[in-house]
Amino acid sequence: MDVILLERIEKLGQMGDVVKVKAGFARNYLLPQKKALRATEDNKRVFEAQKAQLEAQNLENRKEAEAVSTKMDGEKVVLIRQAGEAGQLYGSVNARDVAESLEAAGFTVARHQVELARPIKTLGLHDVIVRLHPEVTVTITANVARTPDEAQVQADTGVALVGDDA
Repeated sequence: MDVILLERIEKLGQMGDVVKVKAGFARNYLLPQKKALRATEDNKRVFEAQKAQLEAQNLENRKEAEAVSTKMDGEKVVLIRQAGEAGQLYGSVNARDVAESLEAAGFTVARHQVELARPIKTLGLHDVIVRLHPEVTVTITANVARTPDEAQVQADTGVALVGDDA
């Protein structure tokens, strides 16, 4: 199915591009999320008429995201979790946990904006990418520790406290 992208989408294209995607991806994600239009002649005319307005709105959203990213850049969030002597967590830290701790720090972030390759399962300092806008990302540090005191030591030394150190 051919669609017209209404915003930049990672690994797909820029705003205004006509791309071919699988029908299910278009029907279940792109169209309901208002990220694309079906590439019909009528929709192409509608898009061309609204292109300047969409670009202005995208630019405004990007500026807001850049303003938030300057405040959030270098932010450190502390996540207290139970862990074994070897530093393995008894659970994991996922994108929702990071988003909730950022909300507690005063930032409005949805969990889908937090990008983790895989859940965090060890103590220590972990870099986490937050995508505030399709074109704006910021890296924060997640400090996973057993206690607030241990988190402070990890933040000062940059090394996870594991085994006999704890």
